[in-house]
Amino acid sequence: MDFLMSGLAACGACLFTNPLEVVKTRMQLQGELQAPGTYQRHYRNVFHAFITIGKVDGLAALQKGLAPALLYQFLMNGIRLGTYGLAEAGGYLHTAEGTLSQPRSAAAGALAGVMGAYLGSPIYMVKTHLQAQAASEIAVGHQYKHQGMFQALSEIGQKHGLVGLWRGALGGLPRVIIGSSTQLCTFSSTKDFITQWEIFPPQSWKVALVAAMVSGIAVVLAMTPFDVVSTRLYNQPTDARGKGLMYRGMLDALLQTARTEGIFGMYKGIGASYFRLGPHTILSLFFWDRLRTLYYTYTK
Repeated sequence: MDFLMSGLAACGACLFTNPLEVVKTRMQLQGELQAPGTYQRHYRNVFHAFITIGKVDGLAALQKGLAPALLYQFLMNGIRLGTYGLAEAGGYLHTAEGTLSQPRSAAAGALAGVMGAYLGSPIYMVKTHLQAQAASEIAVGHQYKHQGMFQALSEIGQKHGLVGLWRGALGGLPRVIIGSSTQLCTFSSTKDFITQWEIFPPQSWKVALVAAMVSGIAVVLAMTPFDVVSTRLYNQPTDARGKGLMYRGMLDALLQTARTEGIFGMYKGIGASYFRLGPHTILSLFFWDRLRTLYYTYTK
């Protein structure tokens, strides 16, 4: 039940934040490995990107990749939050004195995130491909011609086998390790702090909401550079054997991006990341906490 509630919570958040994921993906691919000022900026900022995509690709394009996004969130966060929730409920994250252990919380969050992200990697790759697809006048990054999630998975599997479906999975793990450990550690720590100081009444929904808001800010700051290169690793063109043609791995992508685009290139799309990751973190953790509270309240 922990895994089911976690997956449903993440899907609920995804319905609201997927348009921001589309914008974020395109802004991260814009000007890929090009020096600042040498390329046309189709998307000047988050709001301009929304208007441009809606005008050129149509409003429906703002929900591109929704099916794989929902499936990925259910798989990844169902495993991630569910595993972390079990560890928390089992008392593994607390010291003998009953206080939250920061190292244990961070380690549990990272391990849970790795498990979920690796298993859901093929879905995340297809989601990235679909969200990057655009009309030629506003296209950025490599353009795949997928017709949908199942067609994309089938095509990649037939061309490159299972290895091709998990291309970029290892390169995407640092993003998840940093993001998941930061998110769950700061969420649990803030929630623990608020509860100890009795800022809100016990079991108040405000405790989870404030903790999720703090967690969202921390995640965006820590995760964005790794999110940028992860998007590029998944979206890069491949040769006949399924090997990436632009990057050899996460470290190579980080170095190439920093060398050609500078430090700001590492934070491309941070505005979209904040508007997406912030609400997504808040909504998913809030839904997760509320669902668990309701479940344990009415099953005891």
